[in-house]
Amino acid sequence: MTSRELTVAPAAAGAVATAGRASATLAVLSVAQFLIALDYSIIYIALPSIAADLRLEPALAQWIVSAYAVLFAGFLVVGGRLSDRVGAKRLFVVSIVLFGVASAVGGAAGDGTLLLAARGVQGLGAALLQPAVLGLIGTTFPPGASRARALAVWGSVGASGLAAGAILGGLLTAASWRLTFVINVPLTLLCALGAALWIASARPATGGDGTPGRAVADGSAVADGSAADGGGAADGAGVGAGRVPVLASVLGTGTVLTLVLGLTLGSSHGWGSPATLVCLGLAVVLFVGFVRNEGVSPNVLIEPVLRRTRSLRAGAAATALYMASVGSEFYLLTLLLQEMKGYAPVQAGLAFLPLAVMVTVGSTTAGRAVRRFGAANVLVAGFAVATVGLLWLSLALHGDSYAADLLPGLLLSGFGHGVIYTSMFIIGTHDVPAAHQSTAGALLTTSQYLSGAVTVAVLTLVLGVSPGHGDFRTAFLLTTAAAALGGVLAAVRGRSSASVPASADPSLSRAHHK
Repeated sequence: MTSRELTVAPAAAGAVATAGRASATLAVLSVAQFLIALDYSIIYIALPSIAADLRLEPALAQWIVSAYAVLFAGFLVVGGRLSDRVGAKRLFVVSIVLFGVASAVGGAAGDGTLLLAARGVQGLGAALLQPAVLGLIGTTFPPGASRARALAVWGSVGASGLAAGAILGGLLTAASWRLTFVINVPLTLLCALGAALWIASARPATGGDGTPGRAVADGSAVADGSAADGGGAADGAGVGAGRVPVLASVLGTGTVLTLVLGLTLGSSHGWGSPATLVCLGLAVVLFVGFVRNEGVSPNVLIEPVLRRTRSLRAGAAATALYMASVGSEFYLLTLLLQEMKGYAPVQAGLAFLPLAVMVTVGSTTAGRAVRRFGAANVLVAGFAVATVGLLWLSLALHGDSYAADLLPGLLLSGFGHGVIYTSMFIIGTHDVPAAHQSTAGALLTTSQYLSGAVTVAVLTLVLGVSPGHGDFRTAFLLTTAAAALGGVLAAVRGRSSASVPASADPSLSRAHHK
């Protein structure tokens, strides 16, 4: 063997080992995304069983959804900044363990208070986990084809978790709703062990020219030539030394928490009760404090350049209306199917499956359609299809036939759901400077989940304690109106700022799927 062969052989072996480690890292990160997606859809099927077992009134039961959503949304940007400061791997391990512990506590909870606290901690864990995962993709895979493939795999696995949650939610709830929490525990342990074995301490992944790259929250790959720090630029600010905006996040999260709590108390204790008035008043005070902090503090949640970005404002409005329409459909459907129509949990899970599958189909279709028609046109079409689907459900929900009455609306609204999800992130981040892409993506997700928490509270008010067909029709008509408004907004505001060039790869935005 020549000296050259002796040199090349170890190098080749090293390359194979590096590729193997990268594949193992991607597998761990994909399981983590699958877990987050699974937890989104699995809990809906279990809601009626949880409420019945723990004797939760409807206004309190909706907090099983809202507690997670508000904490997740409120601390997502904080998670991105922490990923920069403490390192993406370290934050990944801490957050996945936190999520697992909260899941175990939720599964063992004997009363509603402990369960809701566990759901809030789950949301906080997810808020820290999501930016850490994106940061690790950015530091493991170099910009270009390698990172694009990694994000496509990660996003597809996450999308499959949505469909899996619908089936598993029904199967597990049939045995015990507690299993919908407990199932998370082995997955979190697997991710923590995999991180310890295979995920390297974060270093910037470089392209072929040695240029550092960064994974951004909208799923695209950006090689901006700026040095990434130990955690990758998961927060998108491009400045690893930036301070964590804890005060801004606490004020913003507190605003939504007290607002939703005020709506909950208003429905159960009356709108003139002292508790209701105190919560609503506190929400106003916290909101004023948040606005003032954003205006005078050097450490803000939304940087001035982002406030001035028209496409981001349009995207934030679209994400809010998405959650006010098809994003809240899971909540309404689980109550309609199980409480109104008497479906068993397994039957409800199977009834959800076409909806979940069509979300994935719509997302994939939108990725291709954006290249040809532009993101704004695709977003308008997505909201239009969703409007028709939700309207169908509102008019046909009294029917006894699943196939004839509900299925067409589920297929249409599910397809529109996937189309909206993909295109709204593309629009929202289109005009954002490269150094702020991840923060923009995090803010879009924040708008999405905060809107979801408020919408669920409003829908709970509309449904009341013992909803009938008329109450469900009103609730579905509200979601229909939100979808129609989203389409109008996209048509008016989106076209001029969201023409995505044909060279863009919009399918990568599926990495956002929860």
